[in-house]
Parts: sequence; C-alpha cells; structure tokens
Amino acid sequence: MSNDPIDYILSAECVRDRARKILEMSLKGEGEYTVHIEKLDEVADFVLGVIKEKYPSLKIPYHSRFNHFHVGGIDRVAQLDELLKGETPEERARVMIDLVVTSVLLDAGSGNDWKFREQDGHMYSRSEGLAVASYNMFMTGQFSSDVTVPLRADGPGLVHITEDHINKGFQVSVGNPLLGVKGRAELLHRLGKACEKNVEIFGGGLVTRPGYMVDYFLKTHPNKKIEAEFLLKTVLTGFGSIWPGRVIMNDVNMGDTWRHPKLGEGAESFVPFHKLSQWLTYSLLNPLEDLGFKILNLNRLTGLAEYRNGGLMLDSGLIEAKSDLNARPHHPDSKIVIEWRALTVALLDEIAKVVQRKLKLSEDEFPLAKVLEGGTWWAGRKLAQEKRGGKPPFNIISDGTVF
Repeated sequence: MSNDPIDYILSAECVRDRARKILEMSLKGEGEYTVHIEKLDEVADFVLGVIKEKYPSLKIPYHSRFNHFHVGGIDRVAQLDELLKGETPEERARVMIDLVVTSVLLDAGSGNDWKFREQDGHMYSRSEGLAVASYNMFMTGQFSSDVTVPLRADGPGLVHITEDHINKGFQVSVGNPLLGVKGRAELLHRLGKACEKNVEIFGGGLVTRPGYMVDYFLKTHPNKKIEAEFLLKTVLTGFGSIWPGRVIMNDVNMGDTWRHPKLGEGAESFVPFHKLSQWLTYSLLNPLEDLGFKILNLNRLTGLAEYRNGGLMLDSGLIEAKSDLNARPHHPDSKIVIEWRALTVALLDEIAKVVQRKLKLSEDEFPLAKVLEGGTWWAGRKLAQEKRGGKPPFNIISDGTVF
C-alpha cells in the first residue's frame, strides 16, 4: 500500500481493498444489500457453464473492447490492419490504441431504445452497437485533425468534437435516442485537452495522440516487461482530468471514486472503481503484446463494476437489495449504487477463485480477465435477457461517463 493517499486511491489495490470492506460490512448485515454467500458455488457453476458453452477450448481473449469489433462475424480489426500494411509495428499499435481509447470512452450505457445500422443493413445495440458506431467514426477520420491522415485520434481533432458529431456518427434521432450524447461529446473534448496537457505521455510526434502511450511505454520500459498496474496508473494520471464533477483531492481528479460515509472520513471514505479506466487498461493489452510487451501481474487489476457483472450478482440472487431498487432512479453517488458496485468487484474475485478451482487451473493460468470475458459478463447479459429483455437491473441516472 502506498503511503501517498492519492497514489493509493488511484490504484487497483484500493479498488479491491475498499470493495472488500463493503463486502465485510454487508456480511455483518449492515448496508443496503443482503449477501447470500451460500449461493456462491451455484453462481460459479452457472458462470462456468457459460464459459464452456462460449469457449469450450478455454482459449479466451482478454476482457477487451476489441472483442466487440467482431460482432456480426465481421473482423473489423483485420480490416483496419489491412489498411496499415505499410506502417511500422509501432504505428500500428498507436492506431489500435487511438481506436480503442475513443471507443471505450464512448461506451457508456446507450439506453434501451438506441440501435446502430451498418451499411450492410445489420442492426446492433448496446455495447456492440456503440463499438461499431465508434469504429465507423474512427475509420472515417472523425477524430483526426488531418484529412490526409484519417486513421488516428489526435488532440486537436478530439478537442473539436461536438454533440452534432456524436448525433451524426451514432445515428441519433427522435426515434433512435442515445443516452448521454452531451456527456460523450464532452468526454472526447476533454480527452483531446488531456492529450495536449500531458505531452510526456501523449506527445511523441507532431500532434498529441492517445496512441503515443506506446512511445511512452517503450521509453519507460525498454525491456518491454511492464506491470499491469503501471498501465492503469498511466491511464489514470494521463486521462484523470477528463472525468466531470468528481472528487478532487489536492487538485487531482480522483475519477470513478465515490464517498461512502460508513467507511470513515476524508480519504478513508473513498470507494474507487475506475471501471472505464480498468477496461481501457485491459484493452491496451493486445496492441502492446503484439508489439512484444510482456504484461506482468495482470491479476492485480480488478473486476469491473458495471451493468452486466453487477446484474449477475442481483439476478442470480447472490446479493439482494433490502429496498425496492425500482422505486426511483438512483445517482452513481448514492449508497445503493456504490455498495452494488463494490459488492460486484469483491464477489467477482470470489467467483473467479471457485471457477479456477473447479477448472483445476491457477489464477495465472486462468486469470480474472478471462473469467470476466468468458463468463461473468456473458452470464450477466444472459440473465438480463431472460429477466428484462436485456435491460439493466435498475435505473441509474448516468451522464455517459460512469457505466
């Protein structure tokens, strides 16, 4: 544990520690939820069934945004790769990171009524639809400031993104409403500002780019061995200023961090999740590994506190709310939401342990990142589809930057 409270809160270690505290509190009968820990084996078996059905060989990719670019049986990453044939491996990695950073940040919950129609007529919704829409925006140069270099996202290009760009790129209309359009546009605008501010990380060329993280990692780790938590720390510090209306500590934006009064006062009360930042970190792994990097201690990252994993906890009965969750919409800073997300993170660890034990594989052989992608995310989606036609478990008032 770091002695610097800011450093500690901006870490996966703190996410895990504070989530455990909420779990321990809940197991004592305190808080907003009852935890039915006796159902853990049953839920892990369900997740294991989903894993074996979806990935019978157990060859599971990382829990990454790149997986969504394959929806509809189309390998869009390969299509982009084909266009990058003449580029260096480093530039290919930069382009892939430009793509995945913008796509992850545009991935907040779409709402139940939005869909994206591709040119071939296929319709996609939710995460897959958002992935395809953001991919198409990227491929048509919407995030580049130079029309002669469309396949990149750069600081000047991102700074000029407006709501109109999002409405057009995501086919938003009265009959096809998308939640959080303003928030998404502002997030990309602030991403551009963050790139231009943090030139040490994002300033490897004529213009700043998220993809220049590649050069930063090559400079800081010339042996190409890099800790997963270093990747997360880079994401949190490099992009920290983009998050709106969050906890500020000594002029540092704490990102996806919320206060829970039962944990104490001051920094002790902070419960971080860093959901989008951790998912972005998982999504950096493929481009970096393709460039020859070896990622160390991946299991120090945590599960993601979002609708699908959180829905799995509720829909499986592993946790049960003590009040009617649908009585009213809830804000992300409410105890109901903070505890739900914290219990999700803590119980994902417990589910992963049971799954690993049942598979007779170590956590290194079958890391949490594979349990998430192979099982819990899809298990949560499956139950949501059965119970509510795919809708989230309850109504959260989101500005397009949390989930």
